[in-house]
Amino acid sequence: MTSLFFLVFLFSSFLTLNVDANPNYVEALSKSLLFFQGQRSGPLPTDQQLSWRASSGLSDGSSANVDLTGGYYDAGDNIKFNFPMAFTTTMLSWSTLEYGAQMGPHLQNVSRVNIRWATDYLLKCATATPGKLYVGVGDPNADHKCWERPEDMDTPRTVYSVSPSNPGSDVAAETAAALAAATMVFREVDSEYSLLLLAAAKNVMQFAIQYRGNYSDSLSSSVCPFYCSYSGYKVYSHMYYLFPKDKSLQLNNFNVNFIMMTQDELMWGAAWLLKATDDSNYKNFIESLGGGDHPDIFNWDSKYAGAYVLLSQRALVNKDINYELYKQEAESFICKILPNSPSTHYTPGGLMYKLPQSNLQHVTAIIFLLTTYAKYMKATQHTFNCGNSVNIVPDTLISLSKQQVDYILGENPIKMSYMVGFGSSFPMRIHHRASSLPSQVLLSKPFNCTEGFQFYHTQNPNPNILTGAIVGGPDKNDEYPDKRYDYIHSEPATYINAPFVGPLAYFASRGSA
Repeated sequence: MTSLFFLVFLFSSFLTLNVDANPNYVEALSKSLLFFQGQRSGPLPTDQQLSWRASSGLSDGSSANVDLTGGYYDAGDNIKFNFPMAFTTTMLSWSTLEYGAQMGPHLQNVSRVNIRWATDYLLKCATATPGKLYVGVGDPNADHKCWERPEDMDTPRTVYSVSPSNPGSDVAAETAAALAAATMVFREVDSEYSLLLLAAAKNVMQFAIQYRGNYSDSLSSSVCPFYCSYSGYKVYSHMYYLFPKDKSLQLNNFNVNFIMMTQDELMWGAAWLLKATDDSNYKNFIESLGGGDHPDIFNWDSKYAGAYVLLSQRALVNKDINYELYKQEAESFICKILPNSPSTHYTPGGLMYKLPQSNLQHVTAIIFLLTTYAKYMKATQHTFNCGNSVNIVPDTLISLSKQQVDYILGENPIKMSYMVGFGSSFPMRIHHRASSLPSQVLLSKPFNCTEGFQFYHTQNPNPNILTGAIVGGPDKNDEYPDKRYDYIHSEPATYINAPFVGPLAYFASRGSA
């Protein structure tokens, strides 16, 4: 339960901060968007600002006789995993849809450029071969044995796909969500491109619905343990534990798991297509899925909380009682996030702490939902409670979001900004191949698979500043060792930055929405 003392403390802290004491949110927003240039795959444009990067992955797709160049490397490696990339795209689009006006014309355009870098690639993946969706490029097992610049890659650029016989409802529905969200981003600035995205989104969503299955089962070691669709596996594990000896029940529970393991993405994808089209068929499909999970987390794998908040806008802002259930679920999720909830821990320094590996991916995604739900609440003067006497008002969520944003930007016990290149102290030895190896621009000599490890093992700071990158973050005790090998804390990822863009834009505009 949320204590009254904490809320009073949170509000007093928030209200007594003057403008000069705040981090420079505009600078942080600009750098958070710039980061995506460091993750680009494919031929780089002439206006590339992070000049230490060069073109890479120029033959991607050739092994399957298709063009799959472009897109983003997910994190510190040289692989294109479409599952997290599509989530990144969805969240960057949602950030732009909700907070584009707060970004200002220039940064809003920068965000659109970042989105299009992903959607151009995702369109290729969705349309290159009828009846097939390409979902990744590069052999992750080979890549992770090497430490190479993307420009020097000599590992196999294997192409992965899902199809009717090897389905992947989860990755397909997430791809549909990304394309549908981006449709609305481009609707007024490039209507032709927007329609192209929408057509592809509909087709991919139909594929996800018609051919059910988990892409982790279809692709196994090509995506696991890197980006398995874990959300369903947890359901199966828990049910198997309840009935370990009854084989008939195991089979029934497996069938339940088969439904559950892709259901969050199916709801998420359909919710985005409903928003993009207002087609009641998507509403009917969402209702056919039945009740969803009751999450306390939101990330690239677990989408229920995001779907609930997205759908709750119709209940709150549009006053549509058909979506009241999703509003209730969104508020139940938020209650599990607030301090003193048994579902969410906070470090001694005040950071939301969900899981040890790359904790900030959960923090940035969750505070996006908090900020956005608060926006919907403000628009309708809505409040709610979490089963106690404390009334939750929009500023409850805004204050918590701001505290988390400020922590990430350096207002923490060790005064470390977890955004690279922001503030006076930030991570210098991030787990990132391109950042840690000498730039090809300065040293054209290629480094093979193992030669790059001399730079991996050095204690020297990375020679290339991956401006705007947000790393995995500190441990549960607010400590951060800044070690390159400590990837669970020092590796950046696109899906950490993408949802952070929204709250940064909100606070950059001094909280106007």
